[in-house]
Amino acid sequence: MLELKQIGLKFLSDEKESTILEGISLTFERGRIYALTGPNGSGKSSLARVIMGIHLPTTGQVIYKGEDITALGIAERARKGIGYAFQHPARFKGLRVTDMMEIAMRRSGNHECWPLLKIGLCPDEYLERPLDASLSGGESKRIEVATLLAQDPDLRIFDEPEAGIDLWSFEQLVEVIGSSHRPNGTTIIISHQEKILNMVDEIILLEDGTVTLRGSQAEIWPQIRESTRCSCRRDCPRGGMPHADCSR
Repeated sequence: MLELKQIGLKFLSDEKESTILEGISLTFERGRIYALTGPNGSGKSSLARVIMGIHLPTTGQVIYKGEDITALGIAERARKGIGYAFQHPARFKGLRVTDMMEIAMRRSGNHECWPLLKIGLCPDEYLERPLDASLSGGESKRIEVATLLAQDPDLRIFDEPEAGIDLWSFEQLVEVIGSSHRPNGTTIIISHQEKILNMVDEIILLEDGTVTLRGSQAEIWPQIRESTRCSCRRDCPRGGMPHADCSR
């Protein structure tokens, strides 16, 4: 489905060049669910944005279904079947939920009510609501996910879908992402959440803009879990790395 070849990404800020991604080569196969995880600032979202075309890589190639799409923008990639749910959804003045659903469904032909019902929102209550600040962060996030479900792309990217939503919504969200995954599609989820990492086929760990671990959930998750435990062997309440002086 997707191949990344030696992807590098650099940004220039205040005349100083920062390396965000370096030498990333990955393949993503049809029918599989992948998790991108790693510390904050490791490049997870930047890599997802390279796949979507939000960032153009400084070096390397993005190959989708055998075609080099490195130079294509967001709209062209969306038309080819790549969808992205942002970590922090945008708000659009003058646009309603029903308008967003209609735009998303142009490719899939789905009914506008189905994605909202799937994500736990009543269509009668939400379709006519504007996509503005009147929506809570959790509502905006769930509508963003519903939009991606309505689009039904072949390659789906969820950027920290759990961000800003309550526990009940998170439990439902995990079930929806898993149950809506298609055997001929590919799903990539950026997440730190154990429940999400436990549902995927493969985990990819990014650190400092490079891939440091990749493998099945059974292989990688125990290593990640062990690296985020205190030296006393208890889970660190702050999610930190092992520390020799930790006494709790």
